[in-house]
Amino acid sequence: MPKKQQKGRGGWLFLGLVLAGYGLFYLVKPDEISQALTFFTHVMRQVLPVLGIVFLLLFISNLLLKPKWIKRYLGKESGTKGWGMAVLGGILSIGPVYVWYEVLAELKTKGMRTALVATFLYSRAVKLPLLPLMIYYFGLTYTLVLCLYLVVFSVINGILIERLMPPKT
Repeated sequence: MPKKQQKGRGGWLFLGLVLAGYGLFYLVKPDEISQALTFFTHVMRQVLPVLGIVFLLLFISNLLLKPKWIKRYLGKESGTKGWGMAVLGGILSIGPVYVWYEVLAELKTKGMRTALVATFLYSRAVKLPLLPLMIYYFGLTYTLVLCLYLVVFSVINGILIERLMPPKT
């Protein structure tokens, strides 16, 4: 049975301190604080839709991806099928990487190997939409060799990460 994580008050304390700091600075320099709050609002308008997508992906993964399936295809016994899925998933993944952190962490708690998480993240360096541009600037041979190196080293990186990480008991 997993150990229940304790929740502290540190996050609320930090939020309170930040808000108090903004309040104090507002008394001294209201123009700068207004500018900072405008920037914050702009950033939040960009981040909130992405967070919505993350929560949607987590909801769908909780509905569809059961621990038994994840252990079979992405766990210790997944073999080359797991490596292939991690590499292909990394190459095909789109969007900012921080969207994938929470999804991969959730998959890891359900049984995904650490090596395959690292491989997925490393193989994100191969960007399919940018390959034609890369071929145009650097040539076909260079692009193919680089992509092959990225895929091979994503697997090597995954193996190294798994060996360096202490096993969870």
